[in-house]
Amino acid sequence: MPARILLIATVAIVGLNLRPFITSVGPLAGDIAASTGLGLQGIALLTLVPMLLMGLVAFVGPPLQSAIGARRSVIAALLIVSCGYALRLLAPTGASMVATAAAIGFGVAVIQAVFPAIIKREFPGHVSGVMGLYSAMLMGGGALGALSAPMVAGAAGSWALGLAFFALPAILATLLALVSLPADVGARRRLLKLGAFLSRPRTWLLMAFFGLMNGGYSSVVAWLAPAFQEQGWSATTSGSLLAVLAVSQALSALIVPALARKSPDRRPWLWITLAMQAAGFAGLAFAPAAAPLAWAIVVGAGLGGCFALSLIVALDHLPDPAQAGALSALMQGGGFLIAAVPPWLVAVFHDATGSYAAGWIWHLASVAIVAALAARLAPKGYAASLWASGAAHPESRLRA
Repeated sequence: MPARILLIATVAIVGLNLRPFITSVGPLAGDIAASTGLGLQGIALLTLVPMLLMGLVAFVGPPLQSAIGARRSVIAALLIVSCGYALRLLAPTGASMVATAAAIGFGVAVIQAVFPAIIKREFPGHVSGVMGLYSAMLMGGGALGALSAPMVAGAAGSWALGLAFFALPAILATLLALVSLPADVGARRRLLKLGAFLSRPRTWLLMAFFGLMNGGYSSVVAWLAPAFQEQGWSATTSGSLLAVLAVSQALSALIVPALARKSPDRRPWLWITLAMQAAGFAGLAFAPAAAPLAWAIVVGAGLGGCFALSLIVALDHLPDPAQAGALSALMQGGGFLIAAVPPWLVAVFHDATGSYAAGWIWHLASVAIVAALAARLAPKGYAASLWASGAAHPESRLRA
């Protein structure tokens, strides 16, 4: 039992380390821009570049897992994340900031590609609950980044130290993973054929669903704080608003999967979370000053619940942990490539209009598209969506 508790703690702490590098930038964007000379589109690169890597590297997650094992992959990736955070203390230029963002994004991408398969393998009867915990802590890490970065930077008088601070929890996660992650017995003998997944329209549908939804997340964490700083808010106050959004995400990522655990059809819950996103983005676009706290809570709850459910839906498609993990990795790979673009688009819209409203309206349209895609995610169609009727068993189609 103590070993099981330690493994659950590792799931939580690993998740906590996967978002501070993104959410810590927004509250300190003004200081970073003043020190490095980066403009809005340059600041957007601190989100766009790691998101692109989180997408591209996710495609090599399953082969990497087959080659060296999930445990070694996660530990190596956590070491890269720890080093990336620490190097931000020595990154006073715009180019070096983007480089550290790329390093951290690479490590995070590997973890996100491999970790769902570990959870499905180690907690076969509690996938929804443990994935909910993982997702909640991931979003909680976003709150930690948004709240702690400006506080540490203010106390130390250094925005670089405010960003580098997150090397400490990353080192803790690395140590916990070394102690608690189980060995990959037999995992290296199983080579997954990703082409079999990529030939199926369902894989591309999941990529589009995940990417458009997470585009809302990447935009809001990049630009929510700067948007309210334009209205006179301080870095600390706007960071607190972003932290409220992230806490709302974390709670929703924990609660919504628990509520949906007995329902094999996740679509009603997906539509509820998408309705919350629509309400939040509409408020930010048309009446931001009316109830900023409410908009942050509502859009955060929608994004957090939808993120957790999307990971669960991908794992639901296949019973085998390695295959389900590969599908999840590909969904995240294509999805994060899509999600990398919206923060840059919001910056372009802002430069063209002088307001963030156009960017939030763009995300309203994205929510509508995602809601339509969700209609295709009926559980009775999971099997047919990944292998044709009468074809060979998926064990032989999707595995060497």
